[in-house]
Amino acid sequence: MKDITWIYAMLVFLLSEAQSIKPGTNQSTSVNFTSSSPQYFVKIHKAFTQGSEVNLTCSNKTWKDMMFVTWNINLRELRECRIAFDNRGEIKDSCNDGKSLRNTSSAQSYLHIPNFSKDDMGVYKCNSVYNGGSEDYEINVTIRVLPRTTGWIEHVGSKMTAVCKAEGGNPAANLSWSLFGNSSTVTVTGSQDVFTVESHLDLLEGMERGNLSCSIRHPLFKEPEILVPKLKIGYGPWLYILTAVVIIVFLAGILFFAQRKLLRRCKLSETSPSKSPPVGFSPTEDVEEVQPYASYVQRVNSIYNSSADLFT
Repeated sequence: MKDITWIYAMLVFLLSEAQSIKPGTNQSTSVNFTSSSPQYFVKIHKAFTQGSEVNLTCSNKTWKDMMFVTWNINLRELRECRIAFDNRGEIKDSCNDGKSLRNTSSAQSYLHIPNFSKDDMGVYKCNSVYNGGSEDYEINVTIRVLPRTTGWIEHVGSKMTAVCKAEGGNPAANLSWSLFGNSSTVTVTGSQDVFTVESHLDLLEGMERGNLSCSIRHPLFKEPEILVPKLKIGYGPWLYILTAVVIIVFLAGILFFAQRKLLRRCKLSETSPSKSPPVGFSPTEDVEEVQPYASYVQRVNSIYNSSADLFT
């Protein structure tokens, strides 16, 4: 019986080795054994809080009975890695990101993930072989993120609408109202990491808003969070109208004062008296007459001749 189990364990180990060498192939290989050794396959989902210390187990057997354990990990962004350990003490680790195989005080094996984050999300497949059988686990690991919650009442046209919002949480929060309205809508947006849930409730005319509340449920809340939405102060189109009026009045004021200043200058220029010239001042300037060059030469010659006669 022990020999059959050992052969089975070695075949499974070699098969996992072969699959880890060619992770990009689309081929799958299945092995069927006609032995009485029990085989277990378990598929579960687990969610953990960001920053927590995570321990994953895939068998309750101890190393007294265990032969080897192998974790094949498919992380987000299609990154794959593998951690394996056998009872001879051989360790193989292609993850190199802090994950490690550890043992409890009773020698039970588990996978340790320190400081859990979004990068650790993925599918963790564990194969453990022990004396007498094997166990296979597939654990879908996700992250828990606390959502941000808000609530308010707003005017939408002629209606009053209450809004309740749980933003950026994982998994998606559950929202419910304490009162019924004309209609309600719930929208969920997001990805595999975080989700935003928003609920709109159209209020009935004359509804007492003081009794209205929104209940938000999330796995990270110890108890439901109750929000009482308040009327949201919104300026709407009046803000734009008021801004336009202020701008128009400001420009009109500038134009008015500029025009008034211009009219004052024009009036002063029209009513100011002209200055009278001083007594005896002639408006015509005495301009020395410029004689032709020939006349100038003639005058010089006549003066020269008169001087010559005096000396003769």
